[in-house]
Amino acid sequence: MATSRTRTLPIDFRQQEVGHIMERWRAGESCSLVGVGSVGKSNLLQHLANPQVQAAYMKEAQVRLFKAILIDPSLMVPLPQPRAPENELLRCWAGYELLMHRLFMAFHDTGVLSEAEMRQFYETYQLLQSGTNPMFTYMGLRYFELGLEYFMRRGFHIVFMFDEFEEMLRELPVKFFLTLRGLRDANKKQLSYLTFTRMPIPSVLQREKIDPLAIEQFVELFTDNTYYIGPYEDADARRMIEDLMVRNRIEYDEYTLNFLLWATGRFAGLLRAGFRTLETIPDLGPSAVMTRSDRLAAQLAGKLPVQAECRTIWLSLSDTERQVLKAACGLAVFQRNEDTEAAVKMLTGKSLLKLDENNSLYIEPPVFKHFVSQNPA
Repeated sequence: MATSRTRTLPIDFRQQEVGHIMERWRAGESCSLVGVGSVGKSNLLQHLANPQVQAAYMKEAQVRLFKAILIDPSLMVPLPQPRAPENELLRCWAGYELLMHRLFMAFHDTGVLSEAEMRQFYETYQLLQSGTNPMFTYMGLRYFELGLEYFMRRGFHIVFMFDEFEEMLRELPVKFFLTLRGLRDANKKQLSYLTFTRMPIPSVLQREKIDPLAIEQFVELFTDNTYYIGPYEDADARRMIEDLMVRNRIEYDEYTLNFLLWATGRFAGLLRAGFRTLETIPDLGPSAVMTRSDRLAAQLAGKLPVQAECRTIWLSLSDTERQVLKAACGLAVFQRNEDTEAAVKMLTGKSLLKLDENNSLYIEPPVFKHFVSQNPA
């Protein structure tokens, strides 16, 4: 059940995306999610971790022995600098320590283990963390594997969901990810991973200068199960606006709400920022929305909160994607090659680029188009 600290979303929130992910989880497979900043990543991950949501998409027997555990790299212990070879062992240990800690937090008060087993699991957890043990960094993988085994032999299926996975790729050695692949191979159908990145994993590897061949065995887990997470569907976006109106004790007419949905493209962060600045745009009536919608979108795009969300999206894109967007705005010449064709495909998957009836590219959503037209750095 979701904790009181987390706002519970309707069961059918992001129904299509959640359905795809749960289908892969039921098959014991891993998934890679790709979405730009402002797409509403945190809500989706919390939603996936909710047992009530899992129960709605999975068989009862599967849910009883299922646990999705969110891994936030910002909770990793401080890592030694610089990233010298002699520090690789300690960096791997930091990854195992984070997974073991989150495993402990997920199960420590659930009663799924006997009292004796939980005591043994906790002792293993402490051994992994014990600085008095001179071998603790060497044994990190073994202690984590032993801790995991308590749940594997009871038939549990565990999914580790890696938020901000780019940071983990940046901070942890390739060897760490290869061991995750090894653990998965030793526990097929019972151990899976989900990653959330702002660009496909191969593009992240290129940006971080990680040899794709060195980490290929791990990346193979996601090859057939990569999903682009786009903006909200209309029903989810409207529910979000209704919630904002209730919490802010303000109500807008249908014309204004339709304008907000159109101008922001239903991206969660843009919706939130746009809602907060609607009252600063004068004359947002039915006739204004119908006759001056693009000019009103330009006004909305000029508001600081909306600009901040647009910049979040902008900074989550690759250099080539940015050049393609500038070309779509007429600020640069589109040079057709393998890289730009790939960028067009990625931007389309991210719902930031579309083709009009004349087969010309145009930017979505409108506020983001106006942001790009200002030629951001």
